[in-house]
Amino acid sequence: MLDWLYPPECALCGESLRDGRALCEDCHAALPRLKPPFCGVCGEMFDGQIETVATCPNCRDLSFAFEFARPVLAHDERSRDLIHRLKYGREIHLADELGRLASEAFDDPRLAHAKAARWPLVPVPLHWLRHQHRHFNQSAEIVRSLARTTGLPVLHALKRGRRTGTQTRLTRHQRLENLRGAFSLTRVGRKFAAPGAHGVVLIDDVFTTGSTVHECARALRRGGVQNVIVVTVMRG
Repeated sequence: MLDWLYPPECALCGESLRDGRALCEDCHAALPRLKPPFCGVCGEMFDGQIETVATCPNCRDLSFAFEFARPVLAHDERSRDLIHRLKYGREIHLADELGRLASEAFDDPRLAHAKAARWPLVPVPLHWLRHQHRHFNQSAEIVRSLARTTGLPVLHALKRGRRTGTQTRLTRHQRLENLRGAFSLTRVGRKFAAPGAHGVVLIDDVFTTGSTVHECARALRRGGVQNVIVVTVMRG
C-alpha cells in the first residue's frame, strides 16, 4: 500500500523501484568504488601502479589508534550527495542502501578474521544535543543495515561526552585537538572491553582526516579492546 501511495524511485536517477531499494542496480553499480592501489592505512587512492601495500604521505608520520580504515566509495558528487541527504536531509531510507555499500568492505581479505570471529559493529556516536536536533545518528542507522547484511552483532560501546561542533573547516591537527577526550565507553562498552576483547569494527559514514575514528579507537583501546578496524561508506 505504501509503495502504491508513494511509488519508490531511485535516489539518483528517478527510475521506479521495488523490493525496498533506494538505488537502481545501474546507479548502485556506477558509484565509484575504492580500487587498488590505495593507502593501506586510510584508503587514499594512488595514481599509477603500485605492486605492494603502501602508506600515503599523510599517514606516514602518524600513529593511529586503529589498525586501518577501509572505505568503500571514492569521493565524488553522487556519493557525497547520498550521505548528505541522509545526514542533513533526514532521508533515513538511504541508510539501508549505504549499509549495503559498506558491507562491500568485508570483501577485503584484511577483514576476513573480524567477520569470522564475529567482531561487533560499533557506530561512532553523536553528542546527545546533536542527536536531539537531528533525531537520529546516521552511523547507527548505517550499522543497523550493515548488521543485517553481514550478520555481525551491533554494540553501542561509545558515547560522546563533549559537544565539539562542526569540524569541516578545521585542519587535521585542529580536529585532533578539538576531539581529544570527547569519547568514552558506555556501560555495555566497558562490560564488553574489560576482559580484553579481541576486536571491534568501528563504523562511520565518511573517513576524512581520521581524527574522529582515531579518538573513538583510543577510547576503545583504553577500555581494553585490543584491535579496532574502521569501515566507512566513503573516503572523504
